Amino acid sequence: MGHTSDEHVVIVGGGPGGYESALVAAQLGAHVTVVDTDGLGGSAVLTDCVPSKTLIATAELMTDVSAAAELGVNFEDHEGDAATTIRVDLARVNARVKKLAADQSDDIARRLAKEGVEVVQGRGRLDGPGRVIATRVDGTEQSLDADAILVATGAAPRTLPTAQPDGERILTWEQVYDLTEVPTSLIVVGSGVTGAEFASAYLALGIDVTLVSSRDRVLPGEDADAAAVLEEVLKRRGMNVLSKSRMESVTRDGDVVTVALTDGRTVQGSHCILALGSIPNTADLGLEEAGVVLKDGGFVNVDRVSRTSARGVYSAGDCTGVLMLASVAAMQGRIAMWHFLGDTVHPLDLKKVSSNVFTAPEIATVGWSQQSVDSGEMVAEVVMLPLSGNPRAKMQGVRDGFVKLFCRPGTGIVVGGVVVGPRASELIHPVSIAVAESLTADQLAQAFTVYPSMSGSVAEAARRLHHV
Repeated sequence: MGHTSDEHVVIVGGGPGGYESALVAAQLGAHVTVVDTDGLGGSAVLTDCVPSKTLIATAELMTDVSAAAELGVNFEDHEGDAATTIRVDLARVNARVKKLAADQSDDIARRLAKEGVEVVQGRGRLDGPGRVIATRVDGTEQSLDADAILVATGAAPRTLPTAQPDGERILTWEQVYDLTEVPTSLIVVGSGVTGAEFASAYLALGIDVTLVSSRDRVLPGEDADAAAVLEEVLKRRGMNVLSKSRMESVTRDGDVVTVALTDGRTVQGSHCILALGSIPNTADLGLEEAGVVLKDGGFVNVDRVSRTSARGVYSAGDCTGVLMLASVAAMQGRIAMWHFLGDTVHPLDLKKVSSNVFTAPEIATVGWSQQSVDSGEMVAEVVMLPLSGNPRAKMQGVRDGFVKLFCRPGTGIVVGGVVVGPRASELIHPVSIAVAESLTADQLAQAFTVYPSMSGSVAEAARRLHHV
């Protein structure tokens, strides 16, 4: 604190890449203006992470409740008969989702106001590397001179001419929260993280789900052992997983949606979610005219301190395509401000990023991957420990999942890990700390864990990597 500077920073986009960097720049004494179109928090808060994980929280509860009988808990109705069906009230769930998202956005607005950040509602575009023009909804323009500009405009769901969302039955992941009636059968097209999360959530909500995957397995970008566990669980719970099935078109006739596959097969359902990846929001922003080089697909090219090719212009978040995570967007944005305003800066290190797939079970990863070990890019020893042997897991009726650790031969330094299981997003943190701080497997093993606990498996895996 205590910095004062008369630098004016203009941030285009109010998502995690934008608002988190605004807070850092304000803390370092800069005058900060955020030009925001869709609402503070961006897609992470309004249409993506916050809504989807809120929906998934309800799905998790239903998963827990459906397994209650095994733990000796039975539900009865008022007649004393066993109650066997659990139903989801999707209208109430989605109303809660939207309220939570709006509240979180309001929290961010209050925080920015408290720190003295000016927010201009409008669409920002660059007018050269030192000026941003904000066009408000009513068409009026405001010109903002900037010592530095941060472009954090995010990305939007990719659609295809043959698969056009209608917002009613053919939906992008941003449109599912308008559903008030439970789909009778849902087809999810795309088996990446977004597709897998929605398929898993709606399956847990008691909906008949078909997952159309163009690859030979779900989550082709994730750890193969983890993906195999998830796919087995999803199939066991009744999901229809169509692998090596490429979507050709999605059409609707009344209340029936038909997904045609390239091999001539068709799948029909009441609703379809398109999870076909993202395209960056970089068109018509005046980027190239300002000297900002774009990569293939329209992503902004940045270095490890978030600089673009134009002096004084930085970029962060999904529009850079570096790693489409809110945590990475925020870190890229903070790094940009630390760099511009002369604070201590550590370049972005993707090998320290932890991420999570919010399926049931969850899949959390950090550091080097099994794929890089298998390909010889990273030489590491691997230990994989099933959760089924963990005492706490047994008490909770958890059978699926594992802890996997990677460490360097010789030094024993932990370079990566994977956790599959309930709340893996929380369990990955000790591994994350080990990777970030270059701890050895022995150091990780020697920290106390609670008995009984899931985290005991992290320490046990580390003990198995001990070198005599």
